[in-house]
This record gives sequence, C-alpha cells and structure tokens, in this order.
Amino acid sequence: MVVLVSVIFLFFSFTGGSDFKKQQLANSRVKNAYNEKWNVVKHDIHAAGIDSSSFVIFIRIFKTEKKLELWAANNNKSQFKKVKDYAICASSGELGPKRMQGDGQVPEGFYNISSFNPWSNYHLSFAVSYPNASDKILGKKGNLGGDIMIHGNCVTIGCVPLTDDKIKEVYIYAVEARSKGQAEIPIHIFPSKLDEQNWRILKSEYENNPALRGVLKIKLLINNDITN
Repeated sequence: MVVLVSVIFLFFSFTGGSDFKKQQLANSRVKNAYNEKWNVVKHDIHAAGIDSSSFVIFIRIFKTEKKLELWAANNNKSQFKKVKDYAICASSGELGPKRMQGDGQVPEGFYNISSFNPWSNYHLSFAVSYPNASDKILGKKGNLGGDIMIHGNCVTIGCVPLTDDKIKEVYIYAVEARSKGQAEIPIHIFPSKLDEQNWRILKSEYENNPALRGVLKIKLLINNDITN
C-alpha cells in the first residue's frame, strides 16, 4: 500500500544537516537507541523498498485502533510506503478533538513534529504541533493547552505513548529524516480508520453532535484522498 503525495503534503523543505544528528547523538539515550535499534530500523525500511541513507517520513495515528503508522519515501519519490505499525499502549479522553487545557483529549487533525526531547521524563519524546490553526479557532480561547507528545513509557494525559522500547525506533526515524533535510515531519491524527464502515459507526454514535460529525466528514474525505 502506498500514499500518493498530494496538495496537503506541502511539508517538504529540505534544509537540514548532519549537525542535528550529532547534537542528538551527544545524548546518551539517543546514542543507546541507535546502538540497540539502528539495525532494526535499517532492516524494516529496506524491507519497504526505501533507501536507509536518505528518506522522509510521515506519521499517522488512529485513536480507536490505538495504532501509530510509520510511512517513508525516498527523497526523490512521490510515493510513501508503510514501513511499520506501532501499538499505542495507553490512551486518555474520548474520540473527538482537543479543545482546552485539562480535557485529557488526544488532538485530532493535521500537525507536525515541532521539537525533539532526548531528555524527556518519558525516555524520548517529540512534540506534536498542537494547537494548529483549526484548534485555535475552535478551541477555548486562552486555555488551549499544549505539550502534546509522542513518547516512551506507558502513561498519558492527552499524549501518545509507545513504550520506551518502541519510541527508540520512531525517534530514530524522525532524527534520520530531519538530519537529511526534512524540515517538517507531518503527523495526522484520526479518531479511527475512516473507511465507510467506521464512518457509519461514528456518524451513529455522534448523531447528536453535528459539529463533530462535520469535522469527521472533512477528515473522511481527506483521508480517502490520500490513501486511495
């Protein structure tokens, strides 16, 4: 299965360098992650037909399925291939977007990696760029919250935990992509796999929430556009 790059993938700005990777490897946790997991990463990305020396990545998250998908493509290609699925080991909140500080919600929408944290309290982490423009319009003004992370460990209040073991792999993918010039690494977060069956379930469950149904319909159309 592949993802065709379309107009929403205006995130590639190849302005990076090896200094970023060197800075990351100066941290013992990142260095240990490479020692333990680089061969796994290299094997998995080669199995997907991607050159491990230079690639870009794309992350999709599905809340109902508790799954993070790691996709990659060669820099000079227009197709993404799914490399690996990672189980999300804990969750909080309900389906639906994050609207305010303290609601326990995992955001839903289109984001990117805004920062890397090799000193995280949850082993390794990188930040999701919440709030996006839509969140700022629809969320509670002045109290949107923040600090949404993809991280290790297995606890969460609005974040996406993968365990210490698995965050090492995803972190390496992100470091490699950034160090080779991918300035913006996209993260798309959905309430569920938005196929027709799940859309009917969500539509029924949120029959009395027309605002949320409208958001879901938009995401269904976009999701179908990039995966078909």
